[in-house]
Amino acid sequence: MLDHSTISAVLTAGMEEGADFTEIFVEDRQSISAMLDDGRVEELASGRDRGAGIRVVSGETTGFAHTADLSVESLRVAARTAAAGARGGTGKALPISASPRSAAGRTLPTILPENVDKGEKVALLKAAEDAARSENQAISQVTARYADSRRRIQVANSDGIHSADDQVRTMFSVSTVASGDTGMQTGRESVGRTVGFELFSETDVAELARTAAQRAITKLAARPAPSGEMTVVIGPGGGGVMFHEACGHGLEADLVAKGASVFAGRVGEKVASELVTLVDDGTMDGEWGHTTIDDEGLAVRRNVLISDGVLMDYMWDGLRARSEGRNSSGNGRRQSYRHLPMVRMTNTYLLAGESDPADIVADTESGVYVAHLGGGQVNTATGDFVFGMTEAYLIEEGRITAPLREGNLIGNGPAVLANIDAVGDDFSMGAPGTCGKDGQGVPVGDGVPTLRVHGLTIGGTAA
Repeated sequence: MLDHSTISAVLTAGMEEGADFTEIFVEDRQSISAMLDDGRVEELASGRDRGAGIRVVSGETTGFAHTADLSVESLRVAARTAAAGARGGTGKALPISASPRSAAGRTLPTILPENVDKGEKVALLKAAEDAARSENQAISQVTARYADSRRRIQVANSDGIHSADDQVRTMFSVSTVASGDTGMQTGRESVGRTVGFELFSETDVAELARTAAQRAITKLAARPAPSGEMTVVIGPGGGGVMFHEACGHGLEADLVAKGASVFAGRVGEKVASELVTLVDDGTMDGEWGHTTIDDEGLAVRRNVLISDGVLMDYMWDGLRARSEGRNSSGNGRRQSYRHLPMVRMTNTYLLAGESDPADIVADTESGVYVAHLGGGQVNTATGDFVFGMTEAYLIEEGRITAPLREGNLIGNGPAVLANIDAVGDDFSMGAPGTCGKDGQGVPVGDGVPTLRVHGLTIGGTAA
């Protein structure tokens, strides 16, 4: 990455115009991906991207420039360009440490994916396809994907921060299509962790593929989803995306400041059932949203957002926290060196409760059991959301019965939080995800235990 003298020169160039704050973010990212579709390797790609983004702040104005040229001359020009867009402050650069500090809190990869032959990665794809097709002759299409990345970052600023991180992620997914008299149905399963190739010593890709195949096969006999307001039981792991989207985004400080959050001005108020404790935790070793530092060089933290139903705080990035005279929560994240950081989630989840999941279902006379949610939309200003149900079943007389065809789950984030009346003791993290916000995508995790919500609307096709 960059040496101490180069970083000092860049920060000095940024502060020469009298700025209040200057930051340099350096990134070196390499990745590989492979896709197998119906027995053929349709994609095998690798890439590398390296560069630096420089941010200069004067008062309320931010200037930003980025460059793929990491020479001292190019970086100085970028710093002066950023400073030119943020003139007017009176700040002065502070000394930074000669060597970047690496935050503690990560189990290092034992097998770097970059050291594994591509043929071994393709073999995983073929093993997954064979397993999915052998599950049932109804499986008509299988798509398997492999991806890994290594992202090394270095962050330094005029406040004296100088930090570094080395982030290795590995992911695998299988999508299947089953064909029958009722048409075609899909099933998907994926795994992704902030670890190296050792992921596959603890993950059986054949079992992953069989699970995806069974989801598609089961839905061939599914009934149309019902319509109307009813009780919904959400299974462990698979429903976490609803709380990420419908609640988590509304707790990001930039959206709160813009008046685009239904939770604005409610810190200290009861906003949820007393059974609800919502956490965002970048320190979860190995989880998809885990890092040791955020993209502003600050150590990530475990942040309790809602505790026993009471709103405790929002998530903060460094710049927003600076303007409010408080500390960052370690949630400043960016897609790459070409982007400015903003407030983003890491791993967002509901803590487990004390109820037996089987009892939660048994105590539900009728409703819908949602095992997995898909993509959706949310209005953070109102909390209203719509999510697709990718795996769901009827609950009849306290038992999970018939599978349902895909339908929508419709509701309101604050109402969901208030209407949770049972939380299981079986917490699980869900599938790896990419969170999109203002044109940027970053890796995130989410999770929930089994929980029950009254008053959600199912948008199905059954009469």
